[in-house]
This record gives sequence, C-alpha cells and structure tokens, in this order.
Amino acid sequence: MRTHRRTRQATTRTGAALLTAVLLAGCGLLSSEPEPSGTADNRPADAATPAPPTLQDSPGTPRLPAALTSQRLDWKRCTTPHGGNAPGTEWRCARVDVPLDYAEPAGETLSIALIRKEARDRGRRIGSLLFNFGGPGGSGVATLPRAAGQYGTLNSLYDLVSFDPRGVAASSGVRCRSDKEQERAHRTVDLTPDTAAEERAFIADAADFGAGCERRSGEVLPHVGTSNAARDLDLIRQVLGDDKLAYFGFSYGTELGGTYAHLFPHHVGRTVLDAVVDPTADSVGHARNQTRGFQRALGNYLKDRGQDPRTGSERIARLLARIDRSPLPTGSGRELTESLAITGIVTPLYSQSSWPELTAALDEAENNGTGDELLRLADSYNGRDAQGRYDTQSHSQRAISCADSASRPTLDEARALVPEFRRLSPVFGPFLAWDTAGWCAEWPVDGEHETPRTSAPGAGPILVVGTTGDPATPYEGARRMADELGGGVGVLVTNKGEGHGAYGSNDCVTSTIDDYFLAGKVPADGKTCG
Repeated sequence: MRTHRRTRQATTRTGAALLTAVLLAGCGLLSSEPEPSGTADNRPADAATPAPPTLQDSPGTPRLPAALTSQRLDWKRCTTPHGGNAPGTEWRCARVDVPLDYAEPAGETLSIALIRKEARDRGRRIGSLLFNFGGPGGSGVATLPRAAGQYGTLNSLYDLVSFDPRGVAASSGVRCRSDKEQERAHRTVDLTPDTAAEERAFIADAADFGAGCERRSGEVLPHVGTSNAARDLDLIRQVLGDDKLAYFGFSYGTELGGTYAHLFPHHVGRTVLDAVVDPTADSVGHARNQTRGFQRALGNYLKDRGQDPRTGSERIARLLARIDRSPLPTGSGRELTESLAITGIVTPLYSQSSWPELTAALDEAENNGTGDELLRLADSYNGRDAQGRYDTQSHSQRAISCADSASRPTLDEARALVPEFRRLSPVFGPFLAWDTAGWCAEWPVDGEHETPRTSAPGAGPILVVGTTGDPATPYEGARRMADELGGGVGVLVTNKGEGHGAYGSNDCVTSTIDDYFLAGKVPADGKTCG
C-alpha cells in the first residue's frame, strides 16, 4: 500500500465523504439488452465516422489504425459488479479496444470497460466529460455511479463517462495474490521493521508480491503505465466523437491528466485536476511530501480536539510502539498489528468529516486496549470485506506505479531515511520511509521515468486545484503542477481547508469548476477559496 496513490473517491460520499467505501471490482459483464438507439456520440447509425485527427500531438506514438479509431461502441445496460450493486437504468456500459502495446498499434489489443450517463439537456449537450478518481487502480466504472449525485450540475450538459484503466478491475485487472495470501501478509509482515529478521521478511514479501503479479498478469504487466493509459484516453476521446478531451481528474487522476496534456496538448479541452500529485517528486520525494502532509493533517486534527499537536503525535507514536510489541485483540478474533493501526489512523485523515471516527478509534485503543475500530478503518482502506475477500485495487495500484517509476531505493537507503522521516512525523515517518524500498522491490518490470513529464505548451487553460490541508497530495504539489504545465496553461485555484479534494466540499471551488466546465469561464490564476 502506498498512501499517496489512494483513490480520491474512496473518501467521498454523496456531497462530502465516502470514507469507508470499498471500491467494487468493476462493471464486469454487460447485459444482453442493447442500447436503445444511437452510437458513442449519438450519431445516427448510418452517419459517416469522422476521420482520425490529422494532428499528431505525441511524436512517440504511432498513428492508430482506423479499425481502432473508428470503433462504434455497443452501449448496453450494466449488470451487477462483483460485490456491489448494479447502476440504475440511466447508466450504460460498453467496451473499447486499445493496443496492448502502442509501439505495435495493429497488434494485440486490450478491452477497456466504460460507463456513461447521458446529458440531461440533449439539445445543449457540450460533449463527454471523462473522470478518473485516482488510485492508481481505482475502478471508474464502479465509482462514477456512486458519486454521480455530486456531479448533477455538470450532467446537465455533459455525458458523464468513466472507465477502468488498463490493468484495473474489468479492464484486464492485475492480480497478484489470493485473499489468503493477502491476509497472511497483513497479519505477519511488519511494515516498519525493527530487526534484521523483520527487514528480511519485509523485503522478501515485497519481492513475492511482484513475482505473483508476473505469474498471474505477466502479459499486461509491462503495459499498464500512465503514459499508456493517457494514450487510451485519447483513443476513447476519438471513439466518443469529441474533438477535445474534457477531463476531471482526482488524486492520481491528476498525474494521468498532466501526462495526457503533455502527450496531446492540442486535444486538451476543459480540464480540472483536483488533489494534485506533485509531478516533480520521485518516489522518495513523494514519501517525504506525504510524511509532511499526513503529519500536517494529524496536527490540524489534534488542534481541533484541543490538543497540542506535538504532544498528541508523540502519544499516538507511543501507542503504535505498544501495539508493535503486543497487537491489540478485536472482536473478530483478528489482531490489530502496528501496520494495520497506522493504516487505520491514516484513513480518517482524508476527510475532516471523518475525524470523529479517528477520535473513537483512538479512544478505544488507548482506553479499552482493543482495536476493532482501527481494524475496521484499515479494512476499508485495504479493500477487505466482512468475508475476508479483498478487491484488487492494491494490486493494480502497485503495478501501475512501479511501471511508471524507475526509482528502486534499496533497503539500506530506506533505513537511512528513517531518522529524517521520524523527525518529520513520529507517527507516519518510519512507515513511509520503509515503503520507499518495499513498494517496487525486485519488481519484474522496469519503470519508465523518475518523474512524469507534464509540460503542455499549446494546451488550453487547465484548472489545478490544491487544498492547503490535503494530507495525501499536499498543497505544494498543486503549485508545482501548475508551474510544470507552463505559463498560460496551469491555472492555480487554492482551497483553504482540510481533506483530499475540494470539489463538492467547498462551495466556492465547486462553483468555480462548474462555471469553467459549463461556460468556459477561466478564473484568475491564484484564485483562493475558503
């Protein structure tokens, strides 16, 4: 698990926060009931298919064959996803074929799962608005119907569309471990090792995870990186019949959006990046950013509780040390380990509305000596249901980020970071320092880059929204993304507040974004809300 890659929508309920929601496995199979009429872009069935664009934004991407760019989507009623509920009757699902390897565009293909809800005002419809809710590894097909209530204003003029990116859920989802193997790792592996034996077990488990991905998903594993997902976005744009991509990305979805803007600047339409990943940070830089970000959020939480942030943080660190020595019992018979406790503490910090859950969980652990609430929070983060079944988001998450990042810190390098990171946060620092080595240890696929390329000269204005108290993607990353996109492209909007993501939780930010998407109104660079 890497915290900065968490899906934003897993923390948002209708309006503000869906903290404990577990992402579903995807749309799965389509029903046999056909879409009543129309095609992807509502052209009559006999209308000519528009020619592929003549402008080639990315010189490194070969031109795609017409068999791919001229696909017609077969929209059908969606069926019930594994472990979830079927979307309502207004939703339709389809699949689009994309190249497995863009270096061989006429070769083998993958099938990408899509979901759509049509614009209510068909006469004034602007086009399609594509969403990515983060992760990486989050299922847009499962998330968008649950989240659509807060995008009702946008749905008036846009078709709401999302997808499972390659390697995710219904789109050739990466699988690395069985549920039993996942459970065993959570129970036995110490993610903040204190001894040489624990270090060996930690790195061996990380290597075993990658080996499991290669055994079970070796064909797609080299091709699940963000640049390929961005190329998929452009193919989806073409198949939907849109000249430019209108896009709303959260958390990791901001990295995907920035990558798309770099590869296809002339096809960037109205684009918003909310809860922004710092594009200038490598894997160690991300861990350092998050150590500061989660400690900042924890400090704000403690101040809200009338406690001194430093004293309160040290008290929580002592609690974690006690749990490391002696895990807490729970009513389920499972034990709360230190690693699970850290995850349980992280989870409510994604949304200020969930701070009371953190208070209840800490009170239980400190005063009752039991870990039921922290374990429940950790399970929601880890995608575990009451029957002990895990979703595959953590598998896809790791596969995508390790395909992206060429950085492979060693165990010795991670150990050397621990003192610095502990000074930054006695609660989260050691965990995030060790994570730099464990995340992609002995990964079977080389990473593409140290940091993503997001410069986008020639693109239209992109709104970059940063929240000052965001724990997972600290505010400073939004400033850097706006700078990297370039002058006249990145437009910074600041939300003075708490939580991971601003849309739907701050009226000023929400109306600013709505005005931009619906009317093309670009705010002044540096606008502040809150």
